[in-house]
Amino acid sequence: MDNLEDSIRQLVKEALKNMTLTPEPESTGADLGMFSTMDAAVNAADKAFEELNSATLETRKLIVANMRKTALEHKETYSRMANEETGYGRLADKIIKNELAINKTPGVEDIESVAYSDDNGLTLVERAAYGVVGSITPSTNPTATIICNAIGMVAAGNSVVFNPHPAAKKVSAYLINILNKAIVEAGGPKNLLCCITNPTIDSAKEMMAHPKIAILVVTGGPAVVKTAMNSGKKVIGAGPGNPPVVVDETADIPKAAKDIVDGASFDNNVICICEKEILCVASVADQLKAEMKKHGAYELNEEQIRKITEIVISEPGCRGKEGASSKVYVGKTAAFIARSIDLNLPESTRLLLCEVGPDHPLVWTEQLMPVMPLVRVKDVDTAI
Repeated sequence: MDNLEDSIRQLVKEALKNMTLTPEPESTGADLGMFSTMDAAVNAADKAFEELNSATLETRKLIVANMRKTALEHKETYSRMANEETGYGRLADKIIKNELAINKTPGVEDIESVAYSDDNGLTLVERAAYGVVGSITPSTNPTATIICNAIGMVAAGNSVVFNPHPAAKKVSAYLINILNKAIVEAGGPKNLLCCITNPTIDSAKEMMAHPKIAILVVTGGPAVVKTAMNSGKKVIGAGPGNPPVVVDETADIPKAAKDIVDGASFDNNVICICEKEILCVASVADQLKAEMKKHGAYELNEEQIRKITEIVISEPGCRGKEGASSKVYVGKTAAFIARSIDLNLPESTRLLLCEVGPDHPLVWTEQLMPVMPLVRVKDVDTAI
């Protein structure tokens, strides 16, 4: 019997020695957060959340620090990818925008415990995670939104399932991929950030209705935000904006002019918080326009304004009615838009300036392009 056992052990030993072991496969898309179905993505994110939830705050700090580091290292790559895939904005501005999201998004330091004590006793405030966050991201700001959401939500102890805009799905997948690698490298769980490989409106609706999604964070147009608000879940929504800038006689006009041109032309105005129209007190309007021209603004005449309005406004807005701009010109340069009305301007032109009346469609329609209406008003009270 002993001889038989020895013979078997020797045979097994030799067999193991001569075996060609199959190496473990490299991380696949699924390992890095990419899934073919929304249900699989949510379930993977739910498992990752449970793992993160049992980790220490110190681990979370390491994870977030490595996410920031990785995002900075690859910023030019995904900024260029976003510019090429969507056709929106300016590459240099996208890099700046992404850097801001990387460096300024609050991290674990923002959720420290707070204690209060008085005659009535002691109160301890601990901030708890929601769980699995459902995030819908736009085509206008795909990478900055993912960076901001990912850093902030993971720092707070959550996992995230993204449903990116289909027009930015490639760059979104790339960014989620490298951020997941950074998380794992820092000791975090796989699939803390998940995404569906082919995002659609239907997959977004499926995510909104999924029972394991604890809260929705939606950045996009009015339709998707409205749908999310009707989902029955808690929603943090950022929809369209059409912010005015008011300039009166007390302003530092040269500084105001530069700041307006810089802000309104930044990434070709695709950011919803960029200045969209100017309400200027009449006594300083001419000075403001002259100063804006020094910084890359070009003023259109009445006929050019009429032509521009016809091509960039697909559905005119007015008081109490939201309009729509032409997607053909969203995020395009001022020079590109000008060429559409046979006006050849240098690529250095940052902004098309249009003096119009207060009820003009350019004033009441969010354009998401560097076309800036200016309205003269008699005083600051009228402007406000």
